[in-house]
Amino acid sequence: MPPGKFVTFEGIEGAGKTTHLDHLCRYLDERGFHYLLTREPGGTAFGEEIRVVLLHPSGAPRHPMGELLLYLADRVQHLDQVIRPALAQGIHVLCDRYHDATRAYQGFARGVAPELIDRLASLLEILTPDLTVVFEVDVMLGLQRARKRNRRDGQEMQGRFEKEDPEFHGKVLEGYRALARQEPGRFRFVDTHGDFQEAQNRVRSIVESFLRN
Repeated sequence: MPPGKFVTFEGIEGAGKTTHLDHLCRYLDERGFHYLLTREPGGTAFGEEIRVVLLHPSGAPRHPMGELLLYLADRVQHLDQVIRPALAQGIHVLCDRYHDATRAYQGFARGVAPELIDRLASLLEILTPDLTVVFEVDVMLGLQRARKRNRRDGQEMQGRFEKEDPEFHGKVLEGYRALARQEPGRFRFVDTHGDFQEAQNRVRSIVESFLRN
């Protein structure tokens, strides 16, 4: 049995990533794809506990390196317990955020040296995705959407990054673009400024064609 394919989904706050992923999964279900949907931080019981620590807006301040190490701890557990076993069984894995988020947020935006992040990833044997889809949106529009969503859904506890200023999110977006320039074969970008269905059709086309080949 061939291994499954590992597809990750990235983007700044409010880019529509999670909503598009929900719609994509319904589409893949209709077409009989065998896949596992997961997320980071989270994806395991241990990871969900780390998620609360990382994303709670009223949590204690933390050093960028401390934040980085928490994400990596979550990722090691996630890979061992969920991602690698599924791929080995021939199941495709779709992950809402993964290591490129760490490289963009903690590296480009928080200022942790990219070389250090890459070195730690190598030592920890962090798996590289087969395909990464990045959702792009204007920073101010994305923040407006994200903050409105949090108020609507009562998810204020998950709003730590939504509280960061636009400059921070601009660095994150540029981080994703810089990563794509380093690995152009792995990254695909989807513009989410306009019509939702138009963007969703592009997501479906990218992912379905990749999983079928």
